[in-house]
Amino acid sequence: MAVIRPFQAVRPSDNVADRVAALPYDVYNREEAKAETQREPLSFLCIDRAETQLADSVDTYAPEVYDTAKKLFESRLQDGTFITDADNAYYIYQLEMDGRTQTGIAACASVDDYVEGRIKKHENTREEKEQDRICHVDSLSAQTGPIFLAYRSREEINTIVSRTMKQEKALYDFVAPDGVAHRVWKIVGEDVKRIQDAFAEINEIYIADGHHRAASAVKVGLKRRKENPGYDGTEEFNYFLSVLFPDDQLMIMDYNRCVKDLNGLSAEEFLNKIGENFTVTPLAAASHPRKKGQVSMYLEGTWYELQAKEELLAITDAVASLDVSLLQDYLLRPILGIEDPRTDSRIDFVGGIRGLEELERRAGEDMKVSFAMYPTSIGELFAVADAGLLMPPKSTWFEPKLRSGLLIHRI
Repeated sequence: MAVIRPFQAVRPSDNVADRVAALPYDVYNREEAKAETQREPLSFLCIDRAETQLADSVDTYAPEVYDTAKKLFESRLQDGTFITDADNAYYIYQLEMDGRTQTGIAACASVDDYVEGRIKKHENTREEKEQDRICHVDSLSAQTGPIFLAYRSREEINTIVSRTMKQEKALYDFVAPDGVAHRVWKIVGEDVKRIQDAFAEINEIYIADGHHRAASAVKVGLKRRKENPGYDGTEEFNYFLSVLFPDDQLMIMDYNRCVKDLNGLSAEEFLNKIGENFTVTPLAAASHPRKKGQVSMYLEGTWYELQAKEELLAITDAVASLDVSLLQDYLLRPILGIEDPRTDSRIDFVGGIRGLEELERRAGEDMKVSFAMYPTSIGELFAVADAGLLMPPKSTWFEPKLRSGLLIHRI
């Protein structure tokens, strides 16, 4: 059973929520983050990326960055930018992008469920990427960026969510500058216990997005346990902030690839080698892959459809059968020499939200060839996690993104 519990939220006053809510800290580079905080001084990015409040000469991960984040957070608690709810509650968080909505429940998940594998991962994490958020969470004694979790849809939870949205007034209802609508409701009364009981019957919860944030939150929780050997498990540091979505509401976008060169091959030699495992067909215009096993490739001004041959499509292993694995194992590694896409500087990854035009631009500027992928499905994600396996890096791109600073969990 999964422990998904209500929490006492720190959240923006309703008159500034649209200004405070910020995209995740890792969406921006330092220059972009600074520009965003200058555009909107109330943006939570000022706290999430506190180096934006310091001189450019200060290292992004210097101790004074986290000290600044803590001081700014505390000052916004004092000046009324943030309020603290009096009770433990669940919150409904709905996002709408391009006419499509997805509705989840903001809550706290259990550190023990993560450690013991009831909250399942599909990606490895890198310690150097975790360390920044470990310092941030530990300095603020708060989790500010929710982990994106998924579960198999349950009717009793869906019913409570639908009823609450109809009967209760939204706490927040605004459209962010990127056009994504954000709406938040508070679940009240007996429905709080009903939600908790319903989640207790779920055996598997999945990390959809935010593996590094999850790992960081858990490590801070374990650190606090060591610092408090008499802990009894009810302390807030035993739980981490999450938004949980039913699987039937999620959409995974393509996560595409660009490579700088053809590994010493001419375009003709390259196409011939691809033909050993894929059927190569020139396309009259830019086109996304239409089904699993297809890749659209842009090379020297022409789009091609790469169709995996039957023997590749017959692979049944949960990881090896992924489209991103087929491309890596039968093209990127053997033909282009990309042995480890996590560390090879010749490859870059482009989220599907940027469109095919971005792949054309990159292949014409700093790259040589681009690959548009067919999106990984939520079912494939679940299958990999259930098998205790890991996906290749950059296998999934989720949109829209949860905002940071909208619901905060103090530990």
